[in-house]
Amino acid sequence: MGKDMVPKKMFFTKGVGKHRERLTSFELALRDAGIAAQNLVRVSSIFPPNCKMLPRKDGVTYLSPGEVVFAVVAENSTHEPHRLLASSIGVAIPADRNTYGYLSEHHSFGETEDAAGEYAEELAAEMLATTLNVEFDPDRSWDEKKQIYRLSNKIVRTANVTQSAVGDKRGLWTTVIASAVLIFD
Repeated sequence: MGKDMVPKKMFFTKGVGKHRERLTSFELALRDAGIAAQNLVRVSSIFPPNCKMLPRKDGVTYLSPGEVVFAVVAENSTHEPHRLLASSIGVAIPADRNTYGYLSEHHSFGETEDAAGEYAEELAAEMLATTLNVEFDPDRSWDEKKQIYRLSNKIVRTANVTQSAVGDKRGLWTTVIASAVLIFD
């Protein structure tokens, strides 16, 4: 199988669901993300070499109901009214597309969507920077590190997909997911 198991494409998606049952709120979040009809297999966080990023609308066209689909998934749930929650996937793509990049998962409470997204992006970039021997000060701000990464000419792009929500005021389960879906076609 070897090289046949290296995904050629990937897309980001996200969703939110609310229901009195936790599992059903998760199902509704998957539906919102457009990936409820697939059997998801959670994988760790490597962005494959030469992988092409697709928009969600294009990526879902490669999926079939019942298909086993590999994905990096971040999820979070609460049934506390008014509690802020977020799930985020970050990506760091190397300039040399023949090498691999990194994806990261982050889930938090009380953090804005922007803050959670930036944190996930920063996590992915730091993991990639350490494998590429890019020197950086981990105590610097994300903006400062981003400049260092770009100036190194070793990291070409970072991005994130983040879903946040506020816990249902009536105490229904609220679930948020963010996912990087891998496609072999």
